[in-house]
Amino acid sequence: MQELATQCKSLIFREIESHLFVYKSLRDGILILDRNSYIMNNLIQRTVETLTAGSPNKWVFHRTEICEVARKLGVNWNDINTQLLGSHLRAGRGTYDMSSFLTPSFRVNGSNPVTTPEASAPDATAPEPVKAVPSKVAFKLAQAVTSHINSDVYIPDVDHTFVQWGDYSTVHTAIKSGLFYPIYISGLSGNGKTMMVEQACARLKREYIRVQISPETDEDDLIGGFRLLAGETVFCKGPVIKAMEQGCILLIDEIDRGSNKIMCLQGILEGKPVLVKKTGQVVSPAPGFNVIATANTKGRGSEDGRFAAASIIDEAFLERFVATIEQPFASVAVEEKIVVKHMEKFGKLDVDFANKLVTWSAVIRKTFESDAISDLVSTRRLCHIAQTFAIFSDRCRAIELCIARFDADTRNAFLDLYTKIDPSINPPAPAVTPAPVPAPVDSPF
Repeated sequence: MQELATQCKSLIFREIESHLFVYKSLRDGILILDRNSYIMNNLIQRTVETLTAGSPNKWVFHRTEICEVARKLGVNWNDINTQLLGSHLRAGRGTYDMSSFLTPSFRVNGSNPVTTPEASAPDATAPEPVKAVPSKVAFKLAQAVTSHINSDVYIPDVDHTFVQWGDYSTVHTAIKSGLFYPIYISGLSGNGKTMMVEQACARLKREYIRVQISPETDEDDLIGGFRLLAGETVFCKGPVIKAMEQGCILLIDEIDRGSNKIMCLQGILEGKPVLVKKTGQVVSPAPGFNVIATANTKGRGSEDGRFAAASIIDEAFLERFVATIEQPFASVAVEEKIVVKHMEKFGKLDVDFANKLVTWSAVIRKTFESDAISDLVSTRRLCHIAQTFAIFSDRCRAIELCIARFDADTRNAFLDLYTKIDPSINPPAPAVTPAPVPAPVDSPF
């Protein structure tokens, strides 16, 4: 046993430079801890030993006593709250039971730690033996930070209104390969970028997680951070870490809406292990993990001001995407299939109306491309019109409600154009404001 302890101690000091500590116990196997965890767990153990040293047969201590000793030894508040004042240690109001931290080698018949004869008079030439760490205590110490995982990862449902077109086959093939192949998809709003990725995952039965980016999104949202759950401070893994560990598709939606805080993803876009700085854990991507990003711009901001919130993305960040896909609007034939499928979904099929809607939107887009108009009608907007038509059964009313978000001139131009394509509808005449009646003038006679 002495020889084993000597070998273990020698091994520990040899591994200090590589930040790895290995404890060997004949009863409890091997416990591996990184350097930071070792230092903190040693401080926790010393805190408990200090508390129990002067109080025979006492295992329950008040919160004030625990905090005072721990702070003197240099334990930070987060570890005090999570390891020494956790709800699983609570013995009563403001009191906590420390007995679970003490190893059998420090206890005799349930009393406080005692010194064995061998320990009281060690051989001057023999190194200090390494104390055994029982499995229960090892588990507590190894969990320096508790992790909380939510079921954000799922296989999307197949949407029967989806029509395969454009670069769908490219995305489908990339996901099916199972290789790490980051893709950046750009295109105008409402043309099916996100749905294309979602439905590729649905048809391949691949797990998928979608992250919506905003200017406030930061490392805490993406990688993970500490949260207060059930009275305890725990580390909650972010969607990026969940996706990496489970080998699923990570869809970063509207990535050009983020700030420079999304630079925390730069290493992840290389497909290599990432260090979670808040816990010291190194997470390696599981097979099948991939990143696909969608955006309205190519990371250079919006020149025409249509996407005012779009930011300029760092060139080094963009360079890590292997492929870029520029998504246009669907052709008239494909778009008509999409609108018809939505009409069927809402139980109000009108093929003639669907045909006129896609013809109308195509004319508007050509006018937009020639800079004769500042807005256009997206595929998503056409699907909204189909849904509204199913509710009100009125073509003109459905269009009016769905284009009301545009300014008055654009709205009237859109509606006027549709009446030329579909003479069967009669839009209401614009309200005419009556001319003011002049006030009567008193006669001098």
